[in-house]
Amino acid sequence: MARMVVIYPTPKDVEAFDRHYFEIHVPLAKKIPGLRKYEVSHGPIAMPVGTASIHRIGTLYFDDLAAIEKAFAGPQGRAAGADRRIYAPDHSGVQMFLFDHKEV
Repeated sequence: MARMVVIYPTPKDVEAFDRHYFEIHVPLAKKIPGLRKYEVSHGPIAMPVGTASIHRIGTLYFDDLAAIEKAFAGPQGRAAGADRRIYAPDHSGVQMFLFDHKEV
């Protein structure tokens, strides 16, 4: 299984971000073909030392990296990517990680 992890810094307007994220972006992203599961952080995000300037973490699960590539090449994936640029337009703060994983 492969994951896409998206880390969002704390926005200037948290309420507007969350409203758009949960009312528009999540339903849009859940239509992406090949998406197996979609998880989001809930509550404060902590670090072992100090506070994090991270507001939300989204984790999307796919069968493999090829499935992620295919999903975001299609119309639903492109629409979700375009929508992300609406509610989180500053690319410098958003981090995305794509990786296969295995249990050890």
